[in-house]
Amino acid sequence: MNLQPISINERVKAIDLMRGFALFGILIVNMLAFHSPFSYIDPYKWFTGNVNESLYSVIDIFVQASFYPLFALLFGYGLAMQFMRAELKSQAFAPLAIKRLVVLLLFGMVHAFLIWYGDILITYALMGLLLIGMIRLPSSWLIGFGLAIYAIPHLLMLVIMFIAVAADPNIYVGYMEIESSIQSYQSGSFAEIFSQRLSDWYASNNIFGLILQAFTILPFLMIGAAAAKWRLIERTAEKRKLWLCLATVPLLIGLALKSTPFLFDTNYAFVYVQDIFGGPLVAIGYAAIIALLAQKSTLQKMLSPIAKVGRMSLTTYITQSVLATLIFYSYGLGLYGQVDLLTGTLIAIGIFIFQLIFAELWFEKFSRGPLEVLWRKWTYGNNFEKTNNSKR
Repeated sequence: MNLQPISINERVKAIDLMRGFALFGILIVNMLAFHSPFSYIDPYKWFTGNVNESLYSVIDIFVQASFYPLFALLFGYGLAMQFMRAELKSQAFAPLAIKRLVVLLLFGMVHAFLIWYGDILITYALMGLLLIGMIRLPSSWLIGFGLAIYAIPHLLMLVIMFIAVAADPNIYVGYMEIESSIQSYQSGSFAEIFSQRLSDWYASNNIFGLILQAFTILPFLMIGAAAAKWRLIERTAEKRKLWLCLATVPLLIGLALKSTPFLFDTNYAFVYVQDIFGGPLVAIGYAAIIALLAQKSTLQKMLSPIAKVGRMSLTTYITQSVLATLIFYSYGLGLYGQVDLLTGTLIAIGIFIFQLIFAELWFEKFSRGPLEVLWRKWTYGNNFEKTNNSKR
């Protein structure tokens, strides 16, 4: 391919801008589970009052299930970039990539079992290991297989759900689980919180949940890897018409699908349509808008704090959980179950503003985020210092 010349800084800023925006959206959604038993409630009935109901509608349509797909696409994109760099230097890719993902898996296990049950790093690491086995496939094959792996199981699941809705249209509400979550997180001991955290993690990571995650996250990684092989983000200026199309058509279709629970019925089948089919399309639209914005030097400068947050994405993601659990769990302020949706969302915005300031100050002295330094050191071992010093 005749690639347009583009500097490393321009490329990284575009990708990190997407990561930064994705992390903000992920925090807004995760905050629902940080301060309330979101896994077990019917959110359309739980958040009462005009302000909270309106705010949930906005989050549900514009944020929910639209930012984790973006982050997963970028994860696959980054893994493929590492593969292409290794190929260019005639270096072995798999051994180092496997080690890197195993270290990420360890981060995820600490996060999931000692901080917050809603961890996604374990899934990313496991799906990344599967992607390594397919990374040499041509881009068209990666996209084709990725779409098939995603669409076929989820369409079958959707049919089953609409049949199930005909028998019972109510969204499952776990009253005992709600009570247990509030009691444990709000006033329980660390041991009781650990037990509840483990139970909550297993609720979405049992065998069925893991299979469903594989059919969801792995295709995003595959499509992201295919996009990296085509260097779509680096070639935004060259492929402007394509990006403009991606910024409009998928976004409009995705928003329409995400509105279905409000247009038709809030049963779990339409919620599935919203999350599984609407969410990723909106994510593509958001990615395209950010890629186009990153082409403007003035906007790029204005948005640089968000790019810096994205540059330390592992640190940002885990510290969001640390700060939120300190606010809501009993070993902190113990506010779990005691704040409404508006207050929780304002707290999320406050946490992200704090992270913007922290990233700005950190990168004045350091070239990588604190957890990113550990990740690289544990991956590269003794070679880390040489690699690190050569880039300063």
